[in-house]
Amino acid sequence: MNSNRNTPGSTTGSAIQPESKTVQIKLVLLGEAAVGKSSLVLRFVNDDFQNNKEPTIGAAFLTQKCIVGDKTIKFEIWDTAGQERFHSLAPMYYRNAQAAIVVYDVTRRSSLDKAKSWVKELQRQASTNIVIAFVGNKVDLVNSEASILQDTSEDSQNIISEDDDESEPSKFHREVSYEEAEAYSKEAGLIFFETSAKNNLNVELVFNEVAKTLPLDQILANQQVLRGNQMNTGSVNVSNLSDSNFLFGRQSNNGDSNSGCAC
Repeated sequence: MNSNRNTPGSTTGSAIQPESKTVQIKLVLLGEAAVGKSSLVLRFVNDDFQNNKEPTIGAAFLTQKCIVGDKTIKFEIWDTAGQERFHSLAPMYYRNAQAAIVVYDVTRRSSLDKAKSWVKELQRQASTNIVIAFVGNKVDLVNSEASILQDTSEDSQNIISEDDDESEPSKFHREVSYEEAEAYSKEAGLIFFETSAKNNLNVELVFNEVAKTLPLDQILANQQVLRGNQMNTGSVNVSNLSDSNFLFGRQSNNGDSNSGCAC
């Protein structure tokens, strides 16, 4: 991950804040199979991209730490499988989640319809104040420079100028316009970005915007009260524990390491 990129409202640094300033955020990724959910997470956590990734089975759990103001955000990320046979498992992953990223593929309209159904389910069954980001991935597959200039950083402009070869026709057709998805997101009250996990376009910005939108002070206060109750009573509220017992996929070796990312 590019640790030199800063965004407004964010700071980058190698020092982790004291435990009292660490905010644990449970974040779930949802979307149809093969829209690039795992690739987005892998890019965010390890700054890596792998072609032909194997499908996620059940869900995979990864973590990443980053700094927002005077707080350390520890994202506990549940990357869920997109296959329909795993749909019934989704509630155990988005239960008690403070944030969700719902992903679709800009070249597949069917994936947009599925993403909208996930948004409806989250708004109906997930936590009342859950922050939802609506993400159109795989913009690298279409030659539409105008639609991906959302990230104006120098690094992203370099990516576009190097990789967007207009002389070679795209093998893929954009089926979901930027304007359509943006209008839907505004109406539904969602954060909206188009991304490319392959080209590392807007990936950090998605997580950064989620972090900035969350009521961090309120979440931190609730977590401090919970920790105090556990210390005083010697008990643990199992409803607030990680769902690691339900892990069917792989677990990141990244662990709790801090990459100094600008979230």
